[in-house]
Amino acid sequence: MIAVTTPTLEGSPIKRYIGIVSGETISGVNLFKDIGAGLSNLFGGRASNYEEELAQASQTAINEMCQRAQAMGANAVVGVHLDYFTAGSDNGMLAAIATGTAVEV
Repeated sequence: MIAVTTPTLEGSPIKRYIGIVSGETISGVNLFKDIGAGLSNLFGGRASNYEEELAQASQTAINEMCQRAQAMGANAVVGVHLDYFTAGSDNGMLAAIATGTAVEV
């Protein structure tokens, strides 16, 4: 399964547009990551724990989107876009959503 941000796949003409597809993930960020990020915010520097959590959430959302696209009969997803937001009563959860167009190339 190929997933790209471009609207086409160079060298692989799109035979059929199947439809919009998405994948979502929501993960909790634990107390220890919050403390580490708070220290990075206070003293400067990167919050590597949050960066890792964000990267993992992105990949999970993309994988979910690709699985759904395959179930629709697609072998690629074009025009992929990733969105992120926090959720929960205390914004303690990180959400990632991948969307794109399922196609057959």
